[in-house]
Amino acid sequence: MHINQDDIVALIEAALDANYSDVRTVSNRIARSISNHDLECAKKIKSILRKKGVPLQSSGYMENLPVDSKSRAPLLEETQWPVTPLFLNQDSRNVFQTFISDVINIEELISHGLSGRLNLLLSGPPGTGKSLVAGHVAAQLNRPLYTVRLDSVISSLLGDTAKNLRQIFDFIPKKNGVLFLDEVDAVAKLRDDRHELGELKRVVNTLIQGLDSLDDQTVVVAATNHSGLLDPAIWRRFPYKINFSTPDLDMRQELWNHFLFVDNGDNSINHILAKISDGLSGADIESLAIAARRKSILAKTDLNIASTIAATINSTLGNTATPEGGEMSTANKKSIANVLHKEYGATQVDLAKILTTTRQTIASYLRE
Repeated sequence: MHINQDDIVALIEAALDANYSDVRTVSNRIARSISNHDLECAKKIKSILRKKGVPLQSSGYMENLPVDSKSRAPLLEETQWPVTPLFLNQDSRNVFQTFISDVINIEELISHGLSGRLNLLLSGPPGTGKSLVAGHVAAQLNRPLYTVRLDSVISSLLGDTAKNLRQIFDFIPKKNGVLFLDEVDAVAKLRDDRHELGELKRVVNTLIQGLDSLDDQTVVVAATNHSGLLDPAIWRRFPYKINFSTPDLDMRQELWNHFLFVDNGDNSINHILAKISDGLSGADIESLAIAARRKSILAKTDLNIASTIAATINSTLGNTATPEGGEMSTANKKSIANVLHKEYGATQVDLAKILTTTRQTIASYLRE
């Protein structure tokens, strides 16, 4: 495990200056640098940052974020970089890597007359990793991530919403940060929607003008669960696009291996879990896996794979079941053995591992 010495020095300086923003930025960088070697330590650092943020702010330092003129609520919040690795299919990974490379080499591109907007649009159903991608963009670029707080931006006084957006677009270029517009469809709907008020249509115009006003170095990432609602002019201002869907078989296998087995699982068991979780999102798989690990830790027992499989079979997209604890009944074991064998091609060897019993017992289950 290697921590950059400059980061240690920078962390001490930021702490002595009571500079909460820099403490969080450097700590995030340290957590990310060790996450490949010691994920648990990286997660502990993240947990400390979440718990200790308020005392650090109260020590005297607080960044001046733009605020709503009426409520004084901040329009942005600085979001931590993620520790969770990025799971993308090949096409999406290619767009992501191209985007990062273009941002890093923007000066060279500009010198050859190839300047353009550094805007990435992420679309797809909830739980597919859009926010995670935004965090990894900021981490890869070593920039702070500023997430728009739509509850503050969309003012009860519609005229203030456009003003709030203008504040955000004035602020971001000064910070060399990544602007993340989550649920951008809330302020970027089709302007020909007959059900929308004229003022809301002006908000879309303000968003477009704001995007157009940014310089060539400013990075914007937007995410939407409802891409069909976006105004075509918004689409045109995001030259880089990733469209998410529920993960394919190979990605589901990677997700189970990471979240359930901490990257040390049995390939055959991961493959079965990947098969039965077809149609679930990455967030669903993470939720099921973490619930199973939590049960195991609190009960001080090994992972109950059979219970995790039963919960997965009973889960649907966005609505996961909770794995049960304790010993599974014989009737339920028989049911799972037959379902996995007949519908998913699980071998008797795999079933014996999953149900923690002998192959002879499995054979009897399948005969019955």
